[in-house]
Amino acid sequence: MKRLYRSTRNRMLGGVCAGLGEHLDVDPTIIRLVWVAVTLLSIGIGIIVYIIAWVIVPEEPGAGETAPVQLVRPGPDQQN
Repeated sequence: MKRLYRSTRNRMLGGVCAGLGEHLDVDPTIIRLVWVAVTLLSIGIGIIVYIIAWVIVPEEPGAGETAPVQLVRPGPDQQN
């Protein structure tokens, strides 16, 4: 079963619409447009639902991980 995650690659705010688009295999722009339309037609309820989803839906695994940084100290023959 495919899990719903907030996207870290194609996010505008919290990654909710992009994550939903990836989950449903739909372009995230379509999801964003539908979300805006629902928000405007429901007098702002979509904003509240987005914030709740931002808090509840986990970020996709591997998000925020970077390659380890190796610090190299200059040797006695290397001067700055």
